[in-house]
Amino acid sequence: MSKRLITRRNFLRGSGIVAASTTLAGCDQFDFLRDRDGAARNFLEGANSLTYHAQRLLLGRDALAREYAESEIRQGQRPNGSRNPSSSEYRTMANGNFDSYRLEIGGLVENPVSFSLNELRNMPARTQITRHDCVEGWSCIAKWSGPQLGPVLDQAGVKPEAKYVVFRCYDSLGNSLSGPNFYYESCDLIDARHPQTILAHTLNDNPLPVANGAPLRVRIERQLGYKMAKYIRRIELVSDFSDIEGGHGGYWEDRGYEWFAGI
Repeated sequence: MSKRLITRRNFLRGSGIVAASTTLAGCDQFDFLRDRDGAARNFLEGANSLTYHAQRLLLGRDALAREYAESEIRQGQRPNGSRNPSSSEYRTMANGNFDSYRLEIGGLVENPVSFSLNELRNMPARTQITRHDCVEGWSCIAKWSGPQLGPVLDQAGVKPEAKYVVFRCYDSLGNSLSGPNFYYESCDLIDARHPQTILAHTLNDNPLPVANGAPLRVRIERQLGYKMAKYIRRIELVSDFSDIEGGHGGYWEDRGYEWFAGI
């Protein structure tokens, strides 16, 4: 008798991620996801940790996500998340064709650096045609180009105690008493140095559109779409997340999503 295999993506759709999405939409029956000390939440976090270590063990550090032929691009890349940041700093840069943009890299590095968009465009680039898998259930194949993140980080000199890369962004999703809730995400240094992890400035052979994250977004091809931060303002190297926002490594993670969203 054969057993039905439950893929990670179907599990996320049917349980933790979908439940978290429903919680954010205001459904009381999933309030347990907000309780970080609750048994149900602890179970999901344990499953997340198991999946993380299983993928690292079975797939290896440099296992590649599937890449596609150009003929398989059948539509424009559907935007996910924010589509047009409203901050005055971002709007000024966008109106000036991002000529004033600079990507800052700091935190646990030997030599904090910053790069203009032109400098990033002139770095050796990787081009890849991959599938974007959104937690909402849709997928889209597109062509992305930009420098690999690892060599960019090397120019700042990553300190040995650094374990994670945090992406600070220009887009905000609502406000709190302390001000706008700016989006942020993170990954470990294994994913940061993965061959397919790039800082994309080009989409389908054209400059990255605002709706898709201009001037720069990260592509972490072995994870779900919400991990691929858009509108990147600053990159920070850190040893842990304890002093960053809610302490769970990402905007949605602070609200119940899994930190590791590998597929």
